[in-house]
Parts: sequence; structure tokens; C-alpha cells
Amino acid sequence: MPNQTPQTYANHTRFDPIYHFFVIPVLAITFCLTIWNLVQSLVQGSLGFPAVWTSLAALATLVAAFKIRLYALKVQDRVIRLEERLRLSLILSEPLRARIGELTEAQLIALRFASDPELPGLVEKAIAEKLSPAEIKKTIVAWRPDYFRV
Repeated sequence: MPNQTPQTYANHTRFDPIYHFFVIPVLAITFCLTIWNLVQSLVQGSLGFPAVWTSLAALATLVAAFKIRLYALKVQDRVIRLEERLRLSLILSEPLRARIGELTEAQLIALRFASDPELPGLVEKAIAEKLSPAEIKKTIVAWRPDYFRV
């Protein structure tokens, strides 16, 4: 990816503009408007099934949008975990390879940004000091970018 900005800890998070800045705001505003309509119906004393159902449908749509996103991220995390276990088994020496199972899923996902040469030392440190994903990422010197995160 020659046109990509070099990835670092400071800029590695990713936004999907259509999802984060269009879909979610539109669904959130729609839900708020249906609640406002529901309250107006209550005030006027004409609460009906359509106002209640529209509010529930708007809430269900908003929840579905978040759940669908979380499902995609979870699948992606599982693939990253598998890739990193394979990478670690190829790069690490035997004593450290036997300890791959001590890494948490979050640590494995954070380690994907570490370059191959610094990976063994970082794995050892992550296990010994129980480093959080943020601490692992901040420790990385030679950043290995991941431009394919959903």
C-alpha cells in the first residue's frame, strides 16, 4: 500500500466514514425523533400502537447496526489471533514458543503491529509483565502496519 500514511500508535485506529459519520448518526437521530413523537403522542393523549411500534423499530435498527459491527470485529479478531499464533510459532524460539498460550486474545491482537525482529522480546515482556494492549502498542519501535482492519 504505497499511498498509505505510515501507521503509528497515534494514528492506527480507523473510522469508516459511512458507518461512523452517516449510518450511526442517522439511526440515532431517527431513534430520538421517534421518542420525541412518542412523547408528543402521550402529551396529546393519543398514544397509539404506531408511535410505540415505530420507536421500538428504530431502537431495534440502532441496536442491530451496533451488533452487526461488533460481529464483524469479533470475526476479524479471531482471524488476527490465528494469524498471530502462526506467526509466533514461526518466529519464536522453542522455550518462548511453548508460552504462546499464556498470551491473551487482546495481547495477540496488539502484537500484530510489532515487527518480526522485536517480536520475541516483546512477547517475553508482555507475558512477564502482563502488558495491556495499549502498553504493548506503545512499546513497539518498528511499527508493522495493519491497513485492513474493518
